[in-house]
Amino acid sequence: MNQNRIERDSMGEMLIPDTAYYGIQTARAIANFEISGIKPLPIYVDACLLIKKAAALVNAELGCIPADVGAAIATACDRILNGNLRDQFVVDIYQAGAGTSHHMNVNEVLANLALEILGDVKGNYKRVSPNDLVNYGQSTNDVIPTAIRVGALMALERFLYPALSSLEAELSQKAEEFQDIVKSGRTHLQDAVPVRLGDEFGAYAQIITDHTRRICQAADDLKQLGLGGSAAGTGLNTHPQYCDRVAAVLSELTKFNLQPAPHLMAAMQSMAPFVHVSGALRNLAQDCNKIANDLRLLDSGPKTGLKEIQLPPVQPGSSIMPGKYNPVIAEMTNMVCFQVMGYDASIAIASQAGQLELNVMMPSIAYNLLHSIEILGNALQSLAQKCIRGITAVSDRCLDYAEGSLSLVTALNTHIGYLNSADIAKESLATGKSLRQIVLEKGLMSEEQLAEVLNLEQMSKIIHS
Repeated sequence: MNQNRIERDSMGEMLIPDTAYYGIQTARAIANFEISGIKPLPIYVDACLLIKKAAALVNAELGCIPADVGAAIATACDRILNGNLRDQFVVDIYQAGAGTSHHMNVNEVLANLALEILGDVKGNYKRVSPNDLVNYGQSTNDVIPTAIRVGALMALERFLYPALSSLEAELSQKAEEFQDIVKSGRTHLQDAVPVRLGDEFGAYAQIITDHTRRICQAADDLKQLGLGGSAAGTGLNTHPQYCDRVAAVLSELTKFNLQPAPHLMAAMQSMAPFVHVSGALRNLAQDCNKIANDLRLLDSGPKTGLKEIQLPPVQPGSSIMPGKYNPVIAEMTNMVCFQVMGYDASIAIASQAGQLELNVMMPSIAYNLLHSIEILGNALQSLAQKCIRGITAVSDRCLDYAEGSLSLVTALNTHIGYLNSADIAKESLATGKSLRQIVLEKGLMSEEQLAEVLNLEQMSKIIHS
């Protein structure tokens, strides 16, 4: 039969399954917040555990908590970071404001695991208290914004930066591979002057490079921590050396250069660093969405669209139409970009909703920001490896469009004037005659001049390249 233990808090008693490492406050949150079924992201849990480990080590070193308890808490953090008890973090992401429910979930699991490490039994909080020892010198109000910062930095390193590097490399490779392929440019979805397919992909690569720089710059704001501010930024119930030392230890654990914020109260109130990073992600998502749309358009067809490139088919595209293949990786990228843009709007709204010393909307901000980084990184890695890498050019189609484009007449402007060029374009469209034929019939230029001016290779060459 299942065994239970009795736990008590300021509101009374509850039976807790003896197999559970969480405690009474987590159990209350489970009952109160049956909202989405979405549990905290693993990287968010990791960030909380690293903060708890750093705090336990520093508080034990400063004599604020017993040395054996501090060591047991740190060991408990390591065990969970290594993959144990991940199923014990169970509070819905839509929960008590500021993240108190999730925070206490972490404190209780660590307390009970530390008790077992010390040879004691779960629930004996007189020896290892979730509030008094695991949470010594801390508050939800400084731990959660720090966890968002650390979690975002880790997510960027784990998911997004590798994906951006891979995407930029694959786009650059295609830029080189397609450099000699001339095609028609398009503006307003109408024929424009000739360009090179390689330059289109080179432009995409540069866009990704620029976004990587912007995101890295925005992420620097995350490295200033309000940890040590305790409940309202005053540092109440913390050792005088705790703030500096916990930032130093957390830096060692994460390999990020973390520092106490110049004003702890400001760091706890303002969600501006998260808005800054989210805005950079939204900006990236907007351009990646455009690139995905371009790929779908350039691949459209095969008979009734542009079909200047061939995206690699990765799965059948229809349940009814045999032989149909769809640009599914690009479509997936679109949907992820839409989600990231939606998350950014939610983060912006939540970030302005703080009052006085605290923003209680942090659980929403935490999930939306960290999930944005994770799904965007995964999507762009997939786009790079499963789509961009396998693109081939339909070079004959590209050249046909380039040679047939009426916008070639643009090159004649400086030789015969804009109005004469416009008349020639209209006549070509009406009669089906080529631009060359009409110019020669009118005696406006010689064959040698036309051959030089309407040279597609020269026209499509970027002057500064």
